[in-house]
Amino acid sequence: MENRSKKPLRGAIVLLLATVIWGLAYIAQSDAMQYLGVLTYNSVRILLGGIVLIPVAALFWRFDRERRIQTPAEKKRAWRVSLLGGIVCGVFLSGAATCQQYGIAMTSVGKSGFLTALYIVLVPVFGVFFRRRVPWISAVCVAIAVVGSYFLCVKSDFVVEQGDWMLLLDALLFAFQILFIDFFLERGADCVMMSCVEFLSAGLLLLPLMFLFETPRLGDIWDARYTILYAGVISGAVGYSMQIIGQKELDPTGASLLMSLESVFAALFGWWLLGERLSGRELLGCALVFLAVILSQLPVGKRRKS
Repeated sequence: MENRSKKPLRGAIVLLLATVIWGLAYIAQSDAMQYLGVLTYNSVRILLGGIVLIPVAALFWRFDRERRIQTPAEKKRAWRVSLLGGIVCGVFLSGAATCQQYGIAMTSVGKSGFLTALYIVLVPVFGVFFRRRVPWISAVCVAIAVVGSYFLCVKSDFVVEQGDWMLLLDALLFAFQILFIDFFLERGADCVMMSCVEFLSAGLLLLPLMFLFETPRLGDIWDARYTILYAGVISGAVGYSMQIIGQKELDPTGASLLMSLESVFAALFGWWLLGERLSGRELLGCALVFLAVILSQLPVGKRRKS
């Protein structure tokens, strides 16, 4: 294996910038609802992100040092696994992105960010389906997150709004998407190639639904061009590339902890740019969900690899 010294400060800065980009994407996604339907917006922006990733994936594949020492048979297998993994993850991405967008259209940006962040807590829990050992701290985090979600979503009259259900389903789908990404990476998939296929698959899957359930107009798409460009290119293609660069310099726990700050930036941008306000009950829910996210990434009750 290559013995390369890591540069955690550089990795932390790059990954922190990526989370800022992702947090700001909630503003773009919220603004897009003035012009386009959910399916039209998601199909166009996700496809755009996949198209932008094509040359990036090609460059990573060509110049990756590990790829150079592989045999033709190993390269062919990596290509097949990347293609299959991208398609499978693309199915989950299309569903998660659709639920998230419907949720954002129905509730605040801050609440959307925090409820989406629940996937970080759910990942180790649903890892049991992939024969992964669940540390005891994960059970504690789930309990805290459930209480937080209650304060965040359930009103005093015990009514959970439709947008909240969509965002909870979004977190569930994102959790399985992350687990399947890890599943295929362990089997030799190329992460950038798989991401490119994932974006293209998700966008193409939403394309016929866009025409079936909505009436897309080129004029409306053009009016939403800035939000589409930001969410598709900056948040999608650029943000994902920054994630790869940052994770190379950090340990998994530190990287995941930094990425969980996406929800904080979503709430801050919602307050700053959109003037959104959360009630005391909702702020308590946000704090508990964020606490669960932080605790889920700490190496408490987790075995160290020797």
